[in-house]
Amino acid sequence: MVTIRLTRRGAKNQPFYHVVVTDSRKRQGGSSLELVGYFNPVSRGKDVRLKLELDRIDHWLKRGAQESDRVRQLVASYRKQAAQSAAAA
Repeated sequence: MVTIRLTRRGAKNQPFYHVVVTDSRKRQGGSSLELVGYFNPVSRGKDVRLKLELDRIDHWLKRGAQESDRVRQLVASYRKQAAQSAAAA
């Protein structure tokens, strides 16, 4: 089964996560099929907190990929944020 999940990168006390598409049988830090975004929970100032490629995520979801719970929350908030910025423009 193909899964869209977070992979931790970054230093101690400085978490940074890549949003990756991978085979669910692979270990968390192992190889992935595609990098579709990133999440920086400790962003400050003008740093980007969340960046996702929604078209690629939709592509994988149409082909049967499953999102992890946290990725599902992040995608929903990113879509909401994108809709608000489009409505404001």
